[in-house]
Amino acid sequence: MKKFKMFFDIEKEEQWLNEQLQKGYRCTNISGSGIYTFEKTDKTYVMRLDYQDYLSKKKFKDYKGIYEDFGWSYINSPWLSGTRYWQKEDDDQNEIFSDRQSKSNYYKRLMGYSSCFGLLCLFYSYMIYKDSGLYLAEGLWSMEGAMFWKAFLFETPFALLRSLPALMAVIFGISYYKAYRKYSMLKEK
Repeated sequence: MKKFKMFFDIEKEEQWLNEQLQKGYRCTNISGSGIYTFEKTDKTYVMRLDYQDYLSKKKFKDYKGIYEDFGWSYINSPWLSGTRYWQKEDDDQNEIFSDRQSKSNYYKRLMGYSSCFGLLCLFYSYMIYKDSGLYLAEGLWSMEGAMFWKAFLFETPFALLRSLPALMAVIFGISYYKAYRKYSMLKEK
């Protein structure tokens, strides 16, 4: 079974993955485009996410070996995200060590991505709207009656498409704000 899902909050992602495990579906792969691959299982598993900055091949091999020594299995996932996915059969010791510094680094990285993409979308929106606005139909606002409504309804889907970059800038702004709140909470403790 494959499911498409996008997450900006790692804790919600871990919760969702564990809900899938409770339904009897074990995760086997996670692609960079948000496609999760599951297989049916009769065993009870638990999944944990760990947050690591870039690791060299040697450091990753050592890191992976430590977790595997404690019974965790590594799930293939996007390499550059910094999120590492671990799964094992449910027993008394289901927590992995993930320090506050690695979590705060993750949220700091997410803030950087969100601000970069948000500013790009904002700049692109400005380039679209600076001369023309959303509706490009010539003389639209001077039309009357049925002619106005036909032109307006025809142009509206295109106007909505032109507003997409501004909407994306807002979404990235919200993502930045949420990551900043979590980052500052981790720094306070």
